Amino acid sequence: MFGNLGFGELMVIMVIVLVLFGAKRVPEISASFGKGIREFKRNLNDIEQSVTNPSAVQDQPRTAWTPLPPSETMPTPVADDRDREPKRLL
Repeated sequence: MFGNLGFGELMVIMVIVLVLFGAKRVPEISASFGKGIREFKRNLNDIEQSVTNPSAVQDQPRTAWTPLPPSETMPTPVADDRDREPKRLL
């Protein structure tokens, strides 16, 4: 991927990234980029395993989705919550 780029070109690219994003954001960007690559590789391996060994995927138990009763989905409001005014910004 970087076979055609020399050391000088890579340094110019790094300086441009540093100027565009700043010193504080570069580590955050590189960490999120690394997490994305790891997640992509993990998903790629999962797909490859499901294609090469489909019986392992079928052996896993499937759980049926059951909705909660209406009383558990939404909590009932308390009298104090209804009487409060929203916080004002100014």
